[in-house]
Amino acid sequence: MAVPAGRTRVDVGAASVTYLPDGSGVFDPAVMFPESRGSGWVLEPGLLDSGGRLTMSFGAFLIQTGSRRMLVDLAMGPADFAVPGLGRVLGGTLLSSLAHEGLTPLDIDTVVFTHLHPDHVGWTTSQVGDPGNPAGQVGAALTFPAARHFVGRQEWAYWSGGSQAGGPDPSSVVAPLSDVVELVDDGAVVAPGVHVRATPGHTPGHLCVMVSDPADGAAPPVVIIGDLLHSAVQVIRPDWRFFQDVDPDMAHATRVRMLADLADAHVTVAGGHFSGQVFGTVRASATGRGWTPLAEPLGPAGQVTPTCPQPTRTDA
Repeated sequence: MAVPAGRTRVDVGAASVTYLPDGSGVFDPAVMFPESRGSGWVLEPGLLDSGGRLTMSFGAFLIQTGSRRMLVDLAMGPADFAVPGLGRVLGGTLLSSLAHEGLTPLDIDTVVFTHLHPDHVGWTTSQVGDPGNPAGQVGAALTFPAARHFVGRQEWAYWSGGSQAGGPDPSSVVAPLSDVVELVDDGAVVAPGVHVRATPGHTPGHLCVMVSDPADGAAPPVVIIGDLLHSAVQVIRPDWRFFQDVDPDMAHATRVRMLADLADAHVTVAGGHFSGQVFGTVRASATGRGWTPLAEPLGPAGQVTPTCPQPTRTDA
């Protein structure tokens, strides 16, 4: 559906994963996915609005397991801008979304970044829109001061030098994180039932975050994919590169490999940029792979619980 995703939770046994919206954007799909020019998006027409623009969601994922409260990515942050020839972005509601869960920034004990592009690090420090920060000021204090902050080792090495275009802001992201960042490698366990998997290509140190039931592991896991996929259309067309992929060939190879794993394992996928519904499954068939958004209970092992009006189901 060509609407921003709403706040939604998936239970994974004794754990849960909740999507917390921060904002959304509308973009020229031919710029975002150069290989899509002239395709008419016939395979996924529901992903474009009536004006032919691509809707993308921006947000973070809250993992709750035992006494742990974790965030995967820190979204866009307060934003309201247009990029000529590309699209428009609105952001800044993450803290409000967190408050709807009965939590404050001090309740978050862990932050895991899938990567360090600006739309995933926007609430690293106090920004305009933070109720504790005067309007018009950007602070250097961490928004989640009680949290450990995890970044992929290759990711930090690539961006922390400050010479790469399109990366995190040196003053509001890199410098404040330098004193607290903890570097992780493929397979690192960051909490009971939560580990990371290296998925390079979009950026050199991109990570996916795997969430399993910490009690017995019987429930189907949730895989938070970061920017492995930017739209459900890439489930069908993994050859469509995203215009900001640092290494397009590696990103393509990683997408193909991970899509095969995700379809074979029948896991729940969490795509933070997807429109309509960020949770769904990748299914393989004789005609190829497809994306099925979750809109119904998963059964005893897992439950999808809408915390806002649920979007109408539209299967791929």
